Amino acid sequence: MDDLRKIKNLILFITVILAFAALYFARDLFLPIVIGMLVALTLSPVVRALARLGVPQAISAVVLIFGAVLTVALGSYLLSGPVSTILTEAPAMGYELRYKLQGLFASIEDVKNASAQVEELAKGGDTTQVVAVEQPGLLAFAAGSIANFMALAVLGLILAMFVLASGDLFYVKLVQAFPNFEDKRRAMRTARDIERQISQYFLTITVINAGLGVSIGCVMYLVGLPNPLLWGVLAFVLNFLPFIGGVIGGLLIAAFGILSFDTIGLGLLPAAIYITLTSLEAQFVTPTILGRRLEMNTVSVFLTVIIWSWLWSVPGALMAVPFLVLLKVICDNIPNLSILGNFLGPRSTAERG
Repeated sequence: MDDLRKIKNLILFITVILAFAALYFARDLFLPIVIGMLVALTLSPVVRALARLGVPQAISAVVLIFGAVLTVALGSYLLSGPVSTILTEAPAMGYELRYKLQGLFASIEDVKNASAQVEELAKGGDTTQVVAVEQPGLLAFAAGSIANFMALAVLGLILAMFVLASGDLFYVKLVQAFPNFEDKRRAMRTARDIERQISQYFLTITVINAGLGVSIGCVMYLVGLPNPLLWGVLAFVLNFLPFIGGVIGGLLIAAFGILSFDTIGLGLLPAAIYITLTSLEAQFVTPTILGRRLEMNTVSVFLTVIIWSWLWSVPGALMAVPFLVLLKVICDNIPNLSILGNFLGPRSTAERG
């Protein structure tokens, strides 16, 4: 019996390793599928509600998907001017930022020079030349990554449109796959719960992030930071990234604030406001609106973000929390996985006391 259990555990371990390897090396295959299914789960209640009003599911699916695509395209067009200007002037901005922070950079240079002198003394004056290989520019790499992600996202949206247009075909096939009534009912309940909670999570987070983006855009306009619309949209997008989104946004606004204002103190004011608003949203607004049903263990969220960021980079970080919600719903509906579901959830009231 012990040997059989060890063999089962070994097979499970090998299966998990192979699954991670498949997700890592076949990212371009799985990414549009995951995007499509998440979008379909999010919009399924909306399509079903419109169907009750007499709107055919195929028509509502096409309208919703094309509406989302047109919204993203319009936003990209409106922001293309400021973004292209920033990309063009990035080298000059870098020199200007270095000039304004020259006191700090001078201190860092002194430390680097001292370290270099110590290394020279340790090597005994070795003058071996080192040939540096020029790497592709960061902006070019980022542009290529964004273009690749956008192409995969379009494929995912097309898949979502077909899934939404098919109506309840997935649920019919799911019910037919199980032999007895109890398994059919459990599978249907789990699928409906997954759809409801994923939809609730995505729609709620989207509304919260939109409110945060509008607030930050208005505040940046009031403090006089150029391109407030850009910073509002940036806050909206980055807030989908747990933990790291706020840090990235704060650093970017700090850099542009220092470039835009005469003193470093005034330049850091927009970043301080940005961090304050995002912290209030993360600590109070989102937990209050989502409630404990969708609240997650912070450790499990952090580990999931790390794992998915390693697997799929930024797209993986964006989908880490929705994946965690999906996993928790499955665990809550399957008794054998209740221990894992309890770990993924927040602390209970008794534990907090």
